[in-house]
Amino acid sequence: MSKSNRFNSSRLPTAKGMDMATVYSPKECSRKAKHIVLSPANKTIIEEFQAILAMKEQFEEHDVPVPNKIMMFGPPGTGKTLTAFYLAERLGLPLVLARLDTLIHAHLGETGSNVRKIFEYAKAVPCVLFLDEFDALARTRDNNDEVKEMSRVVNTLLQCLDEFSGESIFMAATNLETELDHAIWRRFDTKMNYLPPDRSCREEYIRLVVDKFETEDVFESRAVDLLQGCSYADIEQIMLKAKRKAIITGQNLTAGLLQTSIGEYLPQRNERSLAEELE
Repeated sequence: MSKSNRFNSSRLPTAKGMDMATVYSPKECSRKAKHIVLSPANKTIIEEFQAILAMKEQFEEHDVPVPNKIMMFGPPGTGKTLTAFYLAERLGLPLVLARLDTLIHAHLGETGSNVRKIFEYAKAVPCVLFLDEFDALARTRDNNDEVKEMSRVVNTLLQCLDEFSGESIFMAATNLETELDHAIWRRFDTKMNYLPPDRSCREEYIRLVVDKFETEDVFESRAVDLLQGCSYADIEQIMLKAKRKAIITGQNLTAGLLQTSIGEYLPQRNERSLAEELE
């Protein structure tokens, strides 16, 4: 049976009367990730990850486990979710984006049961299972302020990670990596650190977002400076705002329009990133 047939023949588990996840086909993932820019380090990790998956038989011959779990951590808007879409597209697998609003239940026993159901689904159906805001489920059990019952959810999650096998990949993302349970952290064979884009990454991303839009001659170089310290998500929204202004006024995209858009959008710039580039 083909991957697509196995996928179509299985139904997503439900909770609260809703599907526990949203599913994107590889084609949809490709459209979502068309503007992705990875840091050199993360690009290398993804390329190596893909190479290993393409050589499964050789790894099995040498009794070397093949990685199937990726932890992505770092500030919001730095490309973690896009990476999940990108990898799913590259592997030709559907992306199963788990929904926390259905997984987490007022009765924590139900939450643990829901977690097990979505992992069982991913074991049975080849896919990339992606869980964003992973800290909502995997927060450290050492914190006495947390509800004690939540530790049972973490224990269930640990069991699911230990038992996770087959053709699927599990990806998790968090902005609060220091709050993850240490045992959970150790279960991930691949970890990717995300930071606000440096100058070269901003240059690449701005070119992708500008695409075929007409600009003034100095626009891209000015934009790289003006958007220093911004996340990819903020850069995208500011650029879209500037494009709308250019269309309304019937002019090319200019640094002046970009500056106005920055003033209206008011991005939260990463001070550490700004300081490092000034050094």
